[in-house]
Amino acid sequence: MSENIHGKVVVITGASSGLGAETARHLAREGAKVVLGARRLDRLEALASELGLDAKAILQTDVTDRRQVKALVDRAVELHGRIDVLLNNAGLMPSSMLDKLKIDDWDRMIDVNIKGVLYGIGAALPHMQAQKGGQIINVSSVAGHKVGPGGAVYAGTKWAVRAISEGLRQEVKPWNIRTTIVSPGAVATELTDTITDPDIAAGMAKTYERRFRPARSRAWWRSPSVSQKTLTSTKCSSALLVKRIERCRSGRALFAFPLGSPLEKNAMPHVIVKKLGRARRRRKSAGWPRPSLVM
Repeated sequence: MSENIHGKVVVITGASSGLGAETARHLAREGAKVVLGARRLDRLEALASELGLDAKAILQTDVTDRRQVKALVDRAVELHGRIDVLLNNAGLMPSSMLDKLKIDDWDRMIDVNIKGVLYGIGAALPHMQAQKGGQIINVSSVAGHKVGPGGAVYAGTKWAVRAISEGLRQEVKPWNIRTTIVSPGAVATELTDTITDPDIAAGMAKTYERRFRPARSRAWWRSPSVSQKTLTSTKCSSALLVKRIERCRSGRALFAFPLGSPLEKNAMPHVIVKKLGRARRRRKSAGWPRPSLVM
């Protein structure tokens, strides 16, 4: 894996904490040339110091501003002459019941979770088309597969990420550009800190308390390198994401669901499985690699 990653130029948004920061650490250890963007410059500077990055390898970036996103991608091309991977990781989740009418929170989620992804694609795509290759990884969520009370708008943004990613996959084939969707389950990061509704926040806190040991951040993941239902740390989760950067082919997706949750029991029973079944037959007849369904 390190041979495939070594020397690759990877741009990560939302890199100041959580899966973005851990993925940056793993990629840097494998020899990738990471260029990191996030709003919190102090966090980025601390991470750059930890990883021994040049000061130019970080840039304060608000993904709701397309000029800042373009500047981040252009910085990578300026430093290294190309961009191999874009990880659209920035996101927030100020969930609330619709009747609370937290319209400012709705706008924030649309601006960050949808427009931020589009701005990243718009910034990276011209470079990848010119170099006839690259990979765009968009972070969706289990909420992009299953909607729950209080999560209507957040889930809507993550469904949108899936739709955008699928459309992108179909459009970029002529340029040998790969696309990947990552749908994490419950991961103990700072994402839940963005919830502004006290009732939803309290319910989410109880959910996390039931699922995670207090002493360590944890997440449920499925990967070829671990058993079907293996409890792994946040750092291990990002390591699996790094493997997906190299192993995924166009159209393959990663789905992660909390063990024993309604998501795990009810997710994708019909539509997606049927679509993947048809896709398998098409891929088999065309000699394409088999897609992976990870639950």
